[in-house]
Amino acid sequence: MTDTTEHAPAAEPGGSGGGGRRSGGRAGRAALRASHVIERVPYLTRTMKPFEIVDDEGLSIIEHTAETILEEVGIEVRDYPEALPIYAAAGAHVDGTRVRFPRGMCREIVSQAPAQYTQHARNPMNSVEIGGKHTVFAPNYGSPFVHDLDHGRRYATLADFQNFVKLAYMTPWLHHSGGTVCEPVDVPVSKRHLDMVYSHIKYSDKGFMGSVTAGSRAQDSVDMARIAFGGDLQDRTVMTSLINASSPLVWDGTMLAAAQCYAENNQATIITPFILAGAMAPSTSAGVAAQTLAEALAGMTFVQLCRKGAPVILGSFASSMSMQTGAPTFGTPEPAMVLYTVAALARRLGVPFRSGGSLTASKLPDAQAAYESANTLQPTVLGGVNFVLHAAGWLEGGLAIGYEKFVLDCDQLGMMATFVKGLDTSTNGLALDAIRENPPGNHFLGTAHTLANFETAFYRSDTSDNSSFEQWTEEGGLDAAQRANALWKRRLAEYEAPALDDAIDAELLEFVARRKVELPDEFA
Repeated sequence: MTDTTEHAPAAEPGGSGGGGRRSGGRAGRAALRASHVIERVPYLTRTMKPFEIVDDEGLSIIEHTAETILEEVGIEVRDYPEALPIYAAAGAHVDGTRVRFPRGMCREIVSQAPAQYTQHARNPMNSVEIGGKHTVFAPNYGSPFVHDLDHGRRYATLADFQNFVKLAYMTPWLHHSGGTVCEPVDVPVSKRHLDMVYSHIKYSDKGFMGSVTAGSRAQDSVDMARIAFGGDLQDRTVMTSLINASSPLVWDGTMLAAAQCYAENNQATIITPFILAGAMAPSTSAGVAAQTLAEALAGMTFVQLCRKGAPVILGSFASSMSMQTGAPTFGTPEPAMVLYTVAALARRLGVPFRSGGSLTASKLPDAQAAYESANTLQPTVLGGVNFVLHAAGWLEGGLAIGYEKFVLDCDQLGMMATFVKGLDTSTNGLALDAIRENPPGNHFLGTAHTLANFETAFYRSDTSDNSSFEQWTEEGGLDAAQRANALWKRRLAEYEAPALDDAIDAELLEFVARRKVELPDEFA
């Protein structure tokens, strides 16, 4: 992959992205939104029970099937012979590079992992609880392209990466800085992990993810985290990083080396089979769930064998596909069924669960992007997902991250933050006194109860337009994407970096500079 000559869009304050006149009404409403105090919470705590679609008997059948896969078929370990004696010493049957597991072995070993853990952030107020009734939203991951209304689709740069870290830091609805929010292709592959981890530490004080593209890059991430946290992690978990299986039923050396590095340093890993149903797994949802569980059990077992009690998340990324073209599809019913099912399996296993997001195959922040993302996000929240990657920005099946899509998705995440609080049945929530005091047939607009609750009664969107047609036309007739275009520019213009000790910053920069000299320039 070669350098791109295009640059990140300028952070223009108040740009419209689509023209149109400003008016006193528009400015007044913008000021009202800006004055509205948003409650910042480090993570969501759900009040409702997870929605489940499979009964205990059905879940037991899937678990039995997964154990049969592990016992009879097993998994292939590629390019990492170091893993084979680790599995064998624990009781697995190793035949060349094929590893088969006695029934129940993996479940017993994985039971040593914590059901919930804390990922410490550089700012303790942004530390997150992962597991239980908690949900953590993290942004898009891994896209080589970016999209915005001004420049269209282009290769991502380090400046884009830094922009999205800043945007994730500024929004109250993302609880985590994420990892490879986009691929900065203007930096060599062999060195870009250094710039990415440094950017997370420099431009945000939320939790972040480390590199997993080589064991040595995972170690660099751990070393940089030590510097960022004052020279010693004190056995704290400060990174939660993504480890993908090579489905079907393969774990490769790159992922296993990174997983081993993180586990040995007590850093969390998300063990995630990445499955396009019909290609990398059977086309049936139950088959996908069984294979997902089998692959994840084998990966989580390896993590626990590297370090007993290391934090681990059972991940599931399952997409349907077009059987006509082979392209992945999103927002369809089948992946939602897999999500609900594997979420229940993770709860029975006693480990946190990762899935979901705001996924779409659309190339633009349009109606398709909106409904496909909503059809992914709603099962994510209802199903009780604990760690949500790709919660904001995802476009084009993950090939691109969109500036406008990022802003629009964050607005939806804010709605989910309100939704998971559940129904308020307190005295104020029931409002019986207000009903008693207000005569039948009279509206409630001027009552004391309404006046006391009007600022917090309903979620207030910063991207939707609820004005009259005439007012909307007078203010430029902008659609949602055009309004989001102005918002991301304004937010970047208003960005202020969190505090970072000068000595720590200098040590990080010295580490990055030294490692870049030691590493070759590789763009592929």
